[in-house]
Amino acid sequence: MPTQGLQSASKAQTASKELYDFKNKRVSIMNKLMPILLFLCASVSVLTTIGIVVTLISETYQFFQKIPIFDFLFGTKWSPLIPPKSFGVLPLLSGTLMITLIACLVAIPLGLASAIYLSEYAPKRVRKIIKPILEVLAGVPTIVYGYFALSLVTPLIQSIFNSAGVFNALSAGIVVGIMIIPMVCSLSEDAMSSVPRSLRDGAYALGATRFEVALKIVVPAAFSGIVASAVLAFSRAIGETMIVTVAAGSTPNMTANPLDSIQTMTAYIVQVSLGDTPHGTVEYGSIFAVGMTLFVITFLLNILAQYIARKFREEY
Repeated sequence: MPTQGLQSASKAQTASKELYDFKNKRVSIMNKLMPILLFLCASVSVLTTIGIVVTLISETYQFFQKIPIFDFLFGTKWSPLIPPKSFGVLPLLSGTLMITLIACLVAIPLGLASAIYLSEYAPKRVRKIIKPILEVLAGVPTIVYGYFALSLVTPLIQSIFNSAGVFNALSAGIVVGIMIIPMVCSLSEDAMSSVPRSLRDGAYALGATRFEVALKIVVPAAFSGIVASAVLAFSRAIGETMIVTVAAGSTPNMTANPLDSIQTMTAYIVQVSLGDTPHGTVEYGSIFAVGMTLFVITFLLNILAQYIARKFREEY
């Protein structure tokens, strides 16, 4: 009996040791595999970006072999599909900037005012209601915004301005601005919420009102985050596609009148990417040239946003 007990204890000890070795081996394998797996996941975005840039550069280079780059950048007429063909991108660029400026004039004041209210005035219960609504607004598909602009905003504009057409830059710009309000509001509110409470209490102790504290203490302290949110909203608006495709029209006019029909760079890319343009033609290459122009503008805006955020960042 004692011998059988010793054998059972020995077997149990051996099994326990084998289980322990198996667990250690599994943990060792996971420790070696997980960094590789995480690196592969992180490299997906990098490789995707590299692939996009390489594709844009190669196709754009072929396009500029046929069309002089000076004519593309400084030409004032854009008609790549209808003879006589011309490839001056300035009408598309001016239409894009007009939509973006209108959108920023709508989004930045309203978004900043909403952020100030949520950060400085709103009770917690109200904040819990309004912030999810803003997030839902950010999740609405852009094609829905486009038809909202065409069916509701455009008739309102036409009732005020008789010269406004069915497709116009003002309607599209207003709705793009409404779409990016949550971005401005959320980022600005986060920046304001990070301002220490001690700064507010010090201003209140000196006799400042709540509005003075918000405008003269909190906003300057959160200036870097607010400016970064505005630049990112500008970048988001400049790349918007479906709203401007539906509501702004497809007429590449170089005009300063927001009531006219215009065409943006993204709307042109949608128009030509429908499958009717043969691969390898100049018209097909113009898609990538316009896309490369848009990519460079957006890239520079993101760099500007990061520079502003670093330069004016306040640490407490």
